[in-house]
Amino acid sequence: MPNNSATRLTELFNVFAQIGLFTIGGGAVMLPFIQKAVVEDKHWLNDEEFADMLAITNSAPGAFTINASIYIGYTQRGLIGSTAAMLGMVTPSIVIILILAYMILQGQNIDWLQQFFAGVRPIVAALLLDAALKLRKTMVQSRFDFFLLALGLVMLLLASINTVLVIITGAVLGLLYPRLKRYRQQAAGESNTSADKKEGE
Repeated sequence: MPNNSATRLTELFNVFAQIGLFTIGGGAVMLPFIQKAVVEDKHWLNDEEFADMLAITNSAPGAFTINASIYIGYTQRGLIGSTAAMLGMVTPSIVIILILAYMILQGQNIDWLQQFFAGVRPIVAALLLDAALKLRKTMVQSRFDFFLLALGLVMLLLASINTVLVIITGAVLGLLYPRLKRYRQQAAGESNTSADKKEGE
């Protein structure tokens, strides 16, 4: 449910408009900017809530950035907040794409854009690494978390498995692990009870 009715709609729009305007590449590239804006600057979410948001928005259909803006906007001002945040996220992209499309149709040379991207890409890698390091304490805590992290890296980097299948695998293992753990604890408890009875006899 929305938890901050004091957040202005214009503030939601402006925050996500800035993210949409100044991040090149979309998707995961926007992650460190979203994290800084909503966790460190605005304090709309804490680290744990942000990690939960990532899991939900990456698992849901559609673009992660749009899902994230809708989710965060809803936590602040409900459906109208979702609309404001989502519009803020997509408006810069729509405007820029229309301008570039017009330039191309007019036969203008935009080689400079490729040169611009060539300079930005290495910086994007640094931003993603920075976001991952900041979130590691919240998202990777137990041995099971480390196992899932390693499994995900193997599936993505070595096996080149589709991202959707990786997410589904993590979700299934996340559902099964607590049940398996309880089963092992119950089995161990029954084994100890039987051993105690034999000693008593």
